[in-house]
Amino acid sequence: MSDSMKTQLVSSIHLQEVELQEKPADDKQDSNNSNNDKTFTVEDAVEKIGFGRFHILLFVIMGSSNIVEAMEIMLLAVVSPEIRCEWRLEDWQVALVSTMVFLGFMVCGVLGGYIADRYGRWKVVFGGFVWSAYFSLLTSFAPSYGWFIFLRAMVGCGVAGVSQGFVLKTEFIPAKHRATLLPLATIFWMLGSMLIIILGMLVVPTLGWRWMIRISVTPSIILIFLFKFIPESARYNVSAGKTEAAMKTLHWIAKMNRASLPPGRLVEPVTSERGSWRILLSPSFRRTSVLLWYSWFVASFIYYGSVLSSSELLEKNLLCVIDADKEHQVKHRHEDGLCYCIPFGYSDYQTLLISCLGEVALVPANIALLNVFGRKMTLTVLQLLAAFFFMILNICSTMFGFTVLLFLLRSLVSMNFNVVYIYTAEVYPTVARSLGMGFCTSFSRIGGMIAPFIAQVLMSQSVILALCPFAVACVLCALGNFLMPIETKGRALLQNS
Repeated sequence: MSDSMKTQLVSSIHLQEVELQEKPADDKQDSNNSNNDKTFTVEDAVEKIGFGRFHILLFVIMGSSNIVEAMEIMLLAVVSPEIRCEWRLEDWQVALVSTMVFLGFMVCGVLGGYIADRYGRWKVVFGGFVWSAYFSLLTSFAPSYGWFIFLRAMVGCGVAGVSQGFVLKTEFIPAKHRATLLPLATIFWMLGSMLIIILGMLVVPTLGWRWMIRISVTPSIILIFLFKFIPESARYNVSAGKTEAAMKTLHWIAKMNRASLPPGRLVEPVTSERGSWRILLSPSFRRTSVLLWYSWFVASFIYYGSVLSSSELLEKNLLCVIDADKEHQVKHRHEDGLCYCIPFGYSDYQTLLISCLGEVALVPANIALLNVFGRKMTLTVLQLLAAFFFMILNICSTMFGFTVLLFLLRSLVSMNFNVVYIYTAEVYPTVARSLGMGFCTSFSRIGGMIAPFIAQVLMSQSVILALCPFAVACVLCALGNFLMPIETKGRALLQNS
C-alpha cells in the first residue's frame, strides 16, 4: 500500500470519528428546535395548570368582591324606611333612590366594559373598589335627599366596575370547574346581604343609618389592599400583545399550583379590534346578544323586585297574614294621611335574613342543573319556577308560610342571576368579553331602575298588580332563553370572534 493510500485511509477514519462525535450534539440541537417549534395558547395553559392553590386565593378574594356589591345594593332595602322617615318621602321618592343607583350602574357598565377590554380588567375592578368605597362613605354625610340620591348614583357607577371582577375570575378557571366554582360565588353575595341586614339590626336602632353606612365601607377598604394578590388576566394580556406579561402570570400560577406549563412558546394572535360593539352585533353573536340583553333585564327586574317587594310588604304590613299579631295590624295609610315612620321591627329583619339564606340553599341544585342540562335549559327552568312563585306570593298564608315562599323565590331569582352571569362570560370572546358583560349589566340596570316603581309604588295600590309584571316577564324570558343559539356547557373560552 502506497503512502498516499495510507494517508487517505487515515483521513477517512478520522472524518468518521468526527461525524460520530458531532451527531449527538446535532440530535440535541434538533430536539431543542422541535421544542421551540411547539406552541400553546392561554386556554391550553389554563387547562394544563388545572385547579389549585391559586384558584382558592382567586375564589376568596374575587368572591369577596360580591360581598361589597351585595352590601351596596341590599343597603337600599334596609335604609329605605329610615330615609322615608327622616326626609318625609313619598313612595316614588323612595323608589327613585334605587333607580338612581341603577342609572349610575347602567351608564358606567358599558364604559367600564370598554375600558376593561381596551386597557385591562384589573384596573377597572380596582378602580371600582376605590370609587364605590369613597362615594359610599360620602353618602353617610348627605345633608339632603337630593345629595343622597346623587351620591348613591356615584356608588352605582363604582359597583359597575367591581362587577367586571366576574370576567377576571372566569378567565382563570379551567372549563370543567366553571360550572362548580362560579355558582359557589353566590355564597359571598349571601354573606354581603346578611351582613348589611345584621348591621341594620344592630346599628340603626342605636346609632342610626349613617353609622351603618360608614361601617359597611370596611370590607371595601380591606379588599383594596388584598387585590394586589390578583394578577391581570393572561387572556387580556395576549390579546393586547403583552405575551411576556401573560407568560409571567402563567408561570406564577403554575408555581402556586405546583404544576407545569405546556412545552413550547405561548402564541396568540394580537387583536387590534378589542372592545368593539360590532363584535357583539356580528352575525355570529347578534341573536345571542339581543336575547341576552333581555335575559339580563329580566334577571335584574325580578331579583330586585323580590328584594324590594319583601322589604315593602314587611315595612307597610301589606301581607295577607292569617295569624297576624298586633304589629302587623298597623297599616301604611292612616285616617289623617301618610304614616312616614314605620321602621323595621326585629321580626322584619329576621324574615329578611332567612330569605337571604335562600340565595345559597339551592346552590347544589344549581350546580347539578348546569352540569346535566347546560346553561340554556337551566335558565329556562329557573325563570318558569320564579314566575310561579311570584304569583303564589299573593296567597294568604301564615307568617311562616310567607317566609318559606320568600325563601324559595329568593333562591330561584338568585340562581337565575348567577347562571346568566356564567353564560355571558363564557359565550363572548376575550376581545369583547368585558364589553359584552358591560352591555348586559347596563340592560340589567334598566330592569333594576323599573323594579322599584313596581315593587314600592304600585305595591301600595295592589299587591297582585305589582306581582303580575314580574311573573309575565319571567315567562317571556324563559321562551327567549330556550331560543338562544349557543350552548356553552363544557366549551373552551373563545379568544377571538
